[in-house]
Amino acid sequence: MRRSLVILTSVLATGALTLTACGSRDDSGDSGDNGDGKTLTIGVDAPLSGENSTTGLGIQYGAQIAVDDANKNKLVPGVTFKLKALDDKAQPATGQSNATSITGDKTAVGAVGPLNSGVAQTMQQVFASANMVQISPANTAPELTQGKNWQTDKKRPFKTYFRTATTDELQGSFAAQYAFNKLKKKKAFVVDDKQTYGAGLAKIFNEQFKKLGGQVVQTDHVNTGTKDFGSLVTKIKNSGADLLYYGGQYDESSLITKQLKDAGVKIPLFGGDGMFASTYIEAAGASSEGDLVTAIGVPADTLPAAKTFIETYKAKGYKGDYGAYGAYAYDATTAIIKAVKAAADANGGKVPTDMNALRSTVVDEVQKSDFEGLTGKVSFDQYGDTTNKQLTVYQVEKGAWKAVETGTADLG
Repeated sequence: MRRSLVILTSVLATGALTLTACGSRDDSGDSGDNGDGKTLTIGVDAPLSGENSTTGLGIQYGAQIAVDDANKNKLVPGVTFKLKALDDKAQPATGQSNATSITGDKTAVGAVGPLNSGVAQTMQQVFASANMVQISPANTAPELTQGKNWQTDKKRPFKTYFRTATTDELQGSFAAQYAFNKLKKKKAFVVDDKQTYGAGLAKIFNEQFKKLGGQVVQTDHVNTGTKDFGSLVTKIKNSGADLLYYGGQYDESSLITKQLKDAGVKIPLFGGDGMFASTYIEAAGASSEGDLVTAIGVPADTLPAAKTFIETYKAKGYKGDYGAYGAYAYDATTAIIKAVKAAADANGGKVPTDMNALRSTVVDEVQKSDFEGLTGKVSFDQYGDTTNKQLTVYQVEKGAWKAVETGTADLG
């Protein structure tokens, strides 16, 4: 994805929003109007309906809570922040259109999102052309920050793009190491959904699992939206694999694991943070027991700062699942707001009236970010990647995700 939350061991039920025809949802929350000053907009792009909406809504409302907190605490005196949430439906073309809408808003200073790495690829140039900061709480494809030749020659494509989620290079490696060293799995069947996130994650797992001494008995691909995986199940059953690794989202993987177990193939399905949602367990039912995911960050109960955030999310009755990326969206939004404050501080305490100059300054200030967020320290390296490399493996135990291992990937 995407990918990467304060990771939570309990999650909210899936919810769907009814959206306006233009695909926009503007929830003002507690505006905390800071008097007769100016209003600045922060855009949010995520799938708020259809596929991936469970986690997309978590991004929207994580950002909303950050905006409400900033307004309530008057983080930038004289400025009221407003959220502009747009639904990309997990479609790259829609994401690009949304990026154009956000950059065309004369009050917009930055954007949070998207969820999907494939969508991000169509948005980056739009934000770069407008010199507007974009921070994703979920994208994990390495090429977004390190270029298409990231494995051999890292080059940052866009200085305006950042993310608070760590990359698939780390996530795929961490999963392979856990599968081989801790689960003692030796034969993996690797499947992906042909999308930027899923294919990239599966490729890295494949490479690292073999590097450790494991055998990838077969690889295959599925199409998003598929419901019947009978032929794939037969291949896996005949392969002798003791683990199925899947690169993709919860929509397809929950069906695959159910059909696999129904066919008597009792091996775990292991995936990335695109599967880390309550919806996966709800859709797969008892068949999900024992399945695993990797997700960014550390468990929420080790991060006291997240307590109030979780309480607020629940008290507001917000839809979706805050567990995957809600807190990372909060921190991404806060980074933009703090950058606006830095711009104001450098301008005699007043936000620059020239929006082009303000946007440019915000990009520079986000690069300098260094603060304690809900998910830990928020800062970015020379590529715009988060410096927080922590990852957690979760396993379904008694119908809920339970953290079983937290650490960092060994890329040595």
